[in-house]
Amino acid sequence: METASFNGLLKTILYAVAFYYVFKFLARLFLPVLVKKAVEKAGENFQQQRQAYEGYQNQYQSNADEITYQTPKSDKPRETKKVGEYVDYEEIE
Repeated sequence: METASFNGLLKTILYAVAFYYVFKFLARLFLPVLVKKAVEKAGENFQQQRQAYEGYQNQYQSNADEITYQTPKSDKPRETKKVGEYVDYEEIE
């Protein structure tokens, strides 16, 4: 079993500092390239969504003569629970 030594501590600190500066140097080299690629990818996705939306718009502009009516959604949702069967009965006198 080895005991901790002053030389081991200095080596560890030296390796940590060297790793920090190497990482910092590599980040300055490669980070702009990675960010540029990410921005280009986001731009491509935006263009695809825009083209899809324009295609959707053009599809419904061709039917401009037709009148469509959409009912607005109410703030209070309708109750859709069915509690039981509805029984129609007549009173007997």
